[in-house]
Amino acid sequence: MSMRIAIAGISHETNTYCKAPTTAADFYQLRGSRLLETSGQESDVGGAVDACLAEGVEPVPLLFASAQPSGTIDPDAYLSFREEIITGLRREQPDALMLCLHGAGVAEGIEDLEGDLVAAIRREVGNRLPITASFDLHGNITQRMADGLNGVFACHHYPHIDLHARAAEAVRLAIRIFRHDLRTSVRVIRLPMLLPTSTTYLDPGRSMLEHMLAAEKAAGVIDVSWFHGFPYTDVAHVGCSVAVTTEADAEQAQRIAGELAEYLWAQREQFRPQSLSAAEAVAAAQVLAGKRRTGRRDGAPGSRVGPVVIHETSDNCGGGAPGDGTHLLRAMLEAGLSGACFGFIVDPEVAAIAHRAGTGATVQIELGGKYDDLHGAPLTLNAYVKALHDGRIRLQAMFKGSPLNLGPLARLQAQGMDIIVASRRSQTFDREPFLAVGIDVEQQQYVALKSSNHFRAGFQELASAIVTADPPGLTTHHIEVFPRLRTQEPLWPTDPDTRFAPH
Repeated sequence: MSMRIAIAGISHETNTYCKAPTTAADFYQLRGSRLLETSGQESDVGGAVDACLAEGVEPVPLLFASAQPSGTIDPDAYLSFREEIITGLRREQPDALMLCLHGAGVAEGIEDLEGDLVAAIRREVGNRLPITASFDLHGNITQRMADGLNGVFACHHYPHIDLHARAAEAVRLAIRIFRHDLRTSVRVIRLPMLLPTSTTYLDPGRSMLEHMLAAEKAAGVIDVSWFHGFPYTDVAHVGCSVAVTTEADAEQAQRIAGELAEYLWAQREQFRPQSLSAAEAVAAAQVLAGKRRTGRRDGAPGSRVGPVVIHETSDNCGGGAPGDGTHLLRAMLEAGLSGACFGFIVDPEVAAIAHRAGTGATVQIELGGKYDDLHGAPLTLNAYVKALHDGRIRLQAMFKGSPLNLGPLARLQAQGMDIIVASRRSQTFDREPFLAVGIDVEQQQYVALKSSNHFRAGFQELASAIVTADPPGLTTHHIEVFPRLRTQEPLWPTDPDTRFAPH
């Protein structure tokens, strides 16, 4: 009889500074055939299913529940998901379990969600069952999580272009453990360090990742995972971490994790961001666009001449922000940019107005600024409805092949700019939302979007330059502005005198 591997998970990046809780209704939930239908998608679940099929083992779908990054999870929602996974394990009696997790989940009263989940599963199945897990590198990992797992595999890249590959590695380790009675050790070293969103496409993230991966080449090392951590949450274990999985040698895992943590700590100042206000970012983009027009490409990240991309990192739905902030859009309108598009701002009320009016209509709108005052006031605009779309797209860069439903989309034109309005929260991953409403971004001088770094998977090569705008918002690089009530220790860079010694 072939080996059977159960696939399950609860994945949520919890921003505890968001004002609204996350309920069960906010999660999309995959069970049975719907979970197996992720095969072929470059997602963690899709990678796990495909690895099972490639290795000739049977994938047993339990439950995968995931939601857009948002506020603290309702405890009843989490506990119901946890119970469903445990009940499924009791029913199916698989040979191994692979979990697709995030690492930054927080439920009301349970601030280490993944640690709680893994511990509850271990109480049910004991130590006999191999359990491996893939994670988002923005997880606030704990040793408690690792103690219940036989292998930890965080995605290496940001943008997360390798979630499917890392999930596949977790599946293959589970198979090795089952078939060859392999023993493993997992050790975690946490640093008192809050890392702003730092891409691995560019230094210092790129060179740091290379240093981390070099340690995987040592004999007996199964995996090295560098967790950047998620600073937009108030939990006691917030911070960067290094997790090392070895073949039974706990001392080796501890030593390597400690050495890598020390190296990361020594390089911390390289990760201190230089933030631009919205107006400063627009001015910088104008300078770069001028160089593009004259054939100069100073500092261009890609290999081709394309638009200047301005990304609003501080209003990133992918970190829990509302996506309806108006700071950057207002600055672009005030600058009178031509050949510019903004894709997108989340405002279901305005999208509905446009859909009711229909293409060709002119509408008076109050756009954005509805979530709070932090992200900017609404924009009063007289807008022409250029195009409408149902908002159902399929991603082509990060998460390639995965569906994304943005709800009704509207392409509005105001003051010489194209503005896309979406109905459902998401960051912009690639050019698909633009194409859906008839915008060819390569023909634009300026392309603006809301994302911290995932957009790079779809825009890095086509952009002539990339500028980061960081006005006020729930995902600002100014992480020192967030109160820390749960953390009792000093944290860098909030406290520049923070000290660290691995133990």
